[in-house]
Amino acid sequence: MRLRNILTIATSFVVAISLTGCGAGPNAESRTITRVTDGAETAITKDGSNIKVRNLLLVELSDGSGTGVLVGSIISTADQEDALLGISVNGINALYSGESVMAKNSVIQFEGASANAKAVIPGMNVSAGKETVVSLFFAKAGLVTINAIVRDQRDTYAGITA
Repeated sequence: MRLRNILTIATSFVVAISLTGCGAGPNAESRTITRVTDGAETAITKDGSNIKVRNLLLVELSDGSGTGVLVGSIISTADQEDALLGISVNGINALYSGESVMAKNSVIQFEGASANAKAVIPGMNVSAGKETVVSLFFAKAGLVTINAIVRDQRDTYAGITA
């Protein structure tokens, strides 16, 4: 009887460990996840550039126009000044306004309370839930392309406008 109780407890313990994922060890896939947002991220670290793109995504406006608005941040920590020359989505040029020169430790913020730039893509025609290619053109860092998700204009993004 006692052996039966010990085996039951031991079996329960083994099942509990394997079901919770602790049995996968320190290299478990769930431990290596670093992306905690829908936004895409990349870095440009060539030819003296040190530019980071963070939380980049597009919001499809709900007015039926197929227009998209860029959301995210571009951070430069390079010693040399650079400039954001343009943005395109699937080959369609964005209507860009705001800050474009990037000195050391500067941020270009698209949308939100601290926004200092705006990029609107008329006729983007990519529906929410799909990914699309965003191209960023820099004076010194060159071209970077990134796959970004398109979100619909609700919840966190309800206040985004063209």
